[in-house]
Amino acid sequence: MRKDQKPKIVHELAHMIDSYSVIGVLNMRKMPARALGQMKESMRGQAVIRMSRKTLIKKALQSSKKENVKAIEDKLTEVPALLLTNENPFRLFKLLKENRTPAAAKPGDIALRDITIQKGSTNLPPGPSISVLQKVGLKTSVQAGKIAVMADKVVCKAGDKVTQEVADVLSLLKIEPMEIGLDLAFVWENGTIYGREVLDVSAEDYIAELMQCAAHGVNLSVNTGYPTKTTAPLMLQKAFSEARSLCIETNALEAEFIDEVLRKASREAKLLKELMV
Repeated sequence: MRKDQKPKIVHELAHMIDSYSVIGVLNMRKMPARALGQMKESMRGQAVIRMSRKTLIKKALQSSKKENVKAIEDKLTEVPALLLTNENPFRLFKLLKENRTPAAAKPGDIALRDITIQKGSTNLPPGPSISVLQKVGLKTSVQAGKIAVMADKVVCKAGDKVTQEVADVLSLLKIEPMEIGLDLAFVWENGTIYGREVLDVSAEDYIAELMQCAAHGVNLSVNTGYPTKTTAPLMLQKAFSEARSLCIETNALEAEFIDEVLRKASREAKLLKELMV
């Protein structure tokens, strides 16, 4: 890149940042060019991906007219790219997540989650493979002429780098624990920054939590005697039920419940007569 090209690139980046409501930062480390092309095509019309040097992205952020967007500077990834869109950031993260594909682990890769080798039989015959498996702490035996893993084992924890030994074992067992896709590190929207841990929300879990919150709100309103438009009918039903139970238990002769009080008295009289026989 020539020196005289840099101001133009910074100006273009700053203009794009100002033109979109949501600014995401991608980590492009080890992103295959073919996979990137496929992702760009799948997001056509929804988002724009713009790669550049970290220093130029920082200058563009500093030149932006958006308030608080400069906070992104300290969060730029090792190999950053900007994801610019007007889409809802949670919907966008879901789209990116759904378009990820399994991939083999290579030495130096960062595990997104715990990599666990499950116990069970493998397709490996006895031989040198046993020592390869044991290098990562796997307990093995030979069953029906095949190597078997005797217990589950976490060979790489989330956030740790994949070692050469772990990569060899995963390759041997044909396990693909990594994913190829756009790695959305965080998103800026109207001055608020959402990290991956916030964006990665299950729609089903979110709806379930909303329903639980609504149920807790209804219970609080009813049990504290604080009526609302929604809970007033429930509170009237509760009050009526409690009044009915009170009248029956205390034999109060109210017109509304006198039939039930009399039926209760009849049952008690019948029981008393049976006990006296």
